[in-house]
Amino acid sequence: MKLYIAEKPSLGRAIASVLPKPHKNEDGYIRVGNGDCVSWCIGHLLEQAEPDAYDPAYKQWKLEHLPIIPEQWQLQPKPKTRKQLTALKKLIKQADQIVHAGDPDREGQLLVDQVIDHVGVPDKKRQSIQRCLINDLNPTAVSRALNQLRWNKEFIPLATSALARSRADWLYGINMTRAYTVQGRKVGFDGLLSVGRVQTPLLGLVVQRDVTIANFVSKSFYQVKAHLIDNDKSRNVNFSALWKPSEACQPHMDEEGRVLNKALAENVVKRVTNKAATVTKVEKKKKSQAAPLPYNLSALQIDAAKRFSMSAKQVLDTCQSLYEKHKLITYPRSDCRYLPVEQLANVPSVFDATHNNCEKLQDAIAHADRSRKSKAWNDSKVSAHHAIVPTAKKSDSSRLSKPEQNIYELIARQYIAQFYPTHEYEDTTVELIIAGGNFIAKAKRILTPGWKTLYPAAKKNNADKEDKEAQEDIQQQLPALKKGDSLHCRTGELVEKLTQPPKHFTDATLLAAMTGIARFVQNKELLKILKETDGLGTEATRAGIIELLFNRSFLKREGKNIRATEAGKGLIQALPDAATQPDMTAHWETQLNAISQREASYTNFMTPMLESLNTLIEESKVSLPTSLEGIKSAKPSFKKKGSYKRRKSTSGTKASGASKKKTSAKRKIA
Repeated sequence: MKLYIAEKPSLGRAIASVLPKPHKNEDGYIRVGNGDCVSWCIGHLLEQAEPDAYDPAYKQWKLEHLPIIPEQWQLQPKPKTRKQLTALKKLIKQADQIVHAGDPDREGQLLVDQVIDHVGVPDKKRQSIQRCLINDLNPTAVSRALNQLRWNKEFIPLATSALARSRADWLYGINMTRAYTVQGRKVGFDGLLSVGRVQTPLLGLVVQRDVTIANFVSKSFYQVKAHLIDNDKSRNVNFSALWKPSEACQPHMDEEGRVLNKALAENVVKRVTNKAATVTKVEKKKKSQAAPLPYNLSALQIDAAKRFSMSAKQVLDTCQSLYEKHKLITYPRSDCRYLPVEQLANVPSVFDATHNNCEKLQDAIAHADRSRKSKAWNDSKVSAHHAIVPTAKKSDSSRLSKPEQNIYELIARQYIAQFYPTHEYEDTTVELIIAGGNFIAKAKRILTPGWKTLYPAAKKNNADKEDKEAQEDIQQQLPALKKGDSLHCRTGELVEKLTQPPKHFTDATLLAAMTGIARFVQNKELLKILKETDGLGTEATRAGIIELLFNRSFLKREGKNIRATEAGKGLIQALPDAATQPDMTAHWETQLNAISQREASYTNFMTPMLESLNTLIEESKVSLPTSLEGIKSAKPSFKKKGSYKRRKSTSGTKASGASKKKTSAKRKIA
């Protein structure tokens, strides 16, 4: 008997649907016509054992126990899914051949492998286990995946990477959370102070942004606009150019090149008004912009947050429904934005289904050039999974909720854009001299709208004044000019502006910050080795990490803005910089990726990680988090004196770059 083990019931049913009939639904599995069976996990059926499984004394949260480091790691069945684990054990022992059909990612590989290990499969049977990688639940795609099985042993490094992450997160989360929760009680904070290597740097990022905004002092800066006309009245020349201060003005400018001296700017206005202007340079550049690549999960979450004000979790939940329930999109937890070339053959059927499923996109499909092949089709950039795209499944759109319709439309529109021409435009820059001063005018002219016709400009009701003025400058029409042309500055205009603080994070900008971790990494050597795709957390975990911080009352919402609570601020101020900045987790992710690529080992990752953890725990023991004094916990988590209810540890996120002075937040213990 061949046994297929899927990651979840929906995937199991999709596999069974293409296997021989008749089917018989059993308790926890499906028996198909040829005697083979399809069963499933329900996510992780096993979890890391609690500390007291290693020593009953660990039920009490005490500093003297830390750090807790298991000598022999233990997994335990999850109580809610124990019945399914029992069914799988029986089937695994009966099976002659096993097909691993976990989701095509790090966690999907590990969770099925762990069940196989837990059952104790003999080595000979283990060597023959096959791997099935399914990105699309439609029958055609599932059948294709079943015909392209690989050996599961090829994916050992992927499982090893996931195992290292799981154990390291447990060690870091359990020990740091216990240390700071116990110390927090000593200063009167009666709640759980959860610390994670991803969640905490993410909280730190929000805290630092809030602090920067609170401490921001706005200052005036000045620009000079020259309003120009042609000496030759027969030509309709009327445009504006912006003063470009010379090096002599440097003492009157800030680090960003803004003029702070009003008198200097006023003098320039007087000097250029009613003066001759000479064109010194005219530069025209034709440029093109390719269509945006199909979505990965983070890019989709960012766009959905901007357009529909959806949280990361709402987008992920909606995607899961479109994937599992409706089968209208491919695997949603993808970190890839490219597609395999073989899927070009699916374009007609995908377009046909999309035309049926989304009325808004029917015209876009009608004008698409199906013969185009964008840069998205690239086998070399596709690994276990590909970008999120529509499937060939037709559905009644009335069966979809409004969020499902919105997300489907976003995904489908991005797919259709691959079959539209590039967006082409011309950038023109004109440089002038007026009364000895340098001025510059810019304009942008669209030559071919291309794919941008699919994306009508959204109204930016909340666009700030400075953004609008910048758009006006670049969208002005410039006349046909050449070097040496003489013009006339009819007037100079003084424009006074105020420097603006950074904006509070929103769902979209916080996700963008998580995916762009390199901007916040302090270690320059680490920055050099980070890849563009490295980020804080993974595609599958980012939404959960953000929600975790809300659930634990470390973050709060104020309209669309995301702010840190007093407890969140207090925790970040109490922790050492190493725990609140993204450098450590960036380094982890780089090493974990190296393990999955066979470029590093489990031991080489865990040994320095444990050394670092020991240092952090020792530091926690000699300081008190006084920054939490007087702050009430929104959710007390201890059950009785000396014992705390442990909540599931989730790795943390990222923090801002600026180093914080923590001396006032801590008190050394004599």
